[in-house]
Amino acid sequence: MKRFTLIAWMVLVGLTTIHAQKSDSLATFTNTAKHEVVTIKQPKFKSKPKNIILFIGDGMGVAQVYAGLVANRGQLNINHMKHIGFIQTQSADRFVTDSGAGGTAIATGVRTYNGAIGVDINKQPVKSILQISDERGKATGLVSTSAITHATPASFIAHQPSRNMYEEIAADFLKTDIDIFIGGGEDHFTKRKDGRNLVEELRAKGYSVFSGLDEAQSIQKAPMAIFAAAEHTETYPNRGNMLPVATQKAIDVLKQDKKGFFLMVEGSQIDWGGHANSTPYIINEVLDMDIAVGKALEFAAQNRETLVIVTADHETGGMTINGGNYTAGTVTARYTTTDHSAVMVPVFAYGPGAEEFIGIYNNTDIFLKIKKLFGF
Repeated sequence: MKRFTLIAWMVLVGLTTIHAQKSDSLATFTNTAKHEVVTIKQPKFKSKPKNIILFIGDGMGVAQVYAGLVANRGQLNINHMKHIGFIQTQSADRFVTDSGAGGTAIATGVRTYNGAIGVDINKQPVKSILQISDERGKATGLVSTSAITHATPASFIAHQPSRNMYEEIAADFLKTDIDIFIGGGEDHFTKRKDGRNLVEELRAKGYSVFSGLDEAQSIQKAPMAIFAAAEHTETYPNRGNMLPVATQKAIDVLKQDKKGFFLMVEGSQIDWGGHANSTPYIINEVLDMDIAVGKALEFAAQNRETLVIVTADHETGGMTINGGNYTAGTVTARYTTTDHSAVMVPVFAYGPGAEEFIGIYNNTDIFLKIKKLFGF
């Protein structure tokens, strides 16, 4: 009996060691590619924003932001954003939200069930801030490192009962007058079960359509659609500077509208790093989005009537930091889940109206605050 107990204990220790080795291989990351943050002043802003750029770091909680901060030797572009708050992320039917309900809450001001895209709990369409901005004469845009039909960007433009209805979500892009969208998901527009070629339909509506940012380099006239991948883009740094370049491209196109613009930019794959409990994956994606945030902040500081907001739809991974080194850019993390968690997530703001985003409030209040600042 004692021998059996000893053997069982040795097996348990062995399994635990194997698991720890597997986890440790993804727990610690040292960043060797520090990026320089932009240098901007705090100008005297206009009283109200004409333009709003909303960044959503999918799955990005405080730990993810702090991991990026340590890995980049204590400096992020987000550091320039001095007005800080927190949003509570619960959906209508779950204490732990998903990206469909989380995105819809931010986009429309309505809490709904997990998996919903731009619809309420009764599956009725609700207008997003992007669609309202379009109706009020502003230019609009979406940028994502996932398929543009994925849950978060879809929540701003589509109305479907399930986030998995990618082809139906793609068809909803034809029902709007969005000025520019950049992301993956070209196959959902061209290789469809219904036989429709939505790229040709976009062109018939007057869109310039490109398969890659390089193709669109010399074009600055809306409307345009730029597909960065057949499905999702590669991970960072393998995809290069796609997100910062796409963000700048969207700004350059949208800023031509005299009535202003609304732009949503998603750092999609922070979430996927959280699901994988991969510290390297998370940090690389946070840093990539921060470089894109720098592009927006430079424009906002010069423009003086642009509000930049950085937030998240939820946290993923239950990430915590239990080791690090600012000088080396090293971070060690642990995780409590491979799914989403229910913790509050941060909101950072810079520009006219930034003070509206201080405090603790619901995710739906992001929509309400933007709507108020736009005067809608």
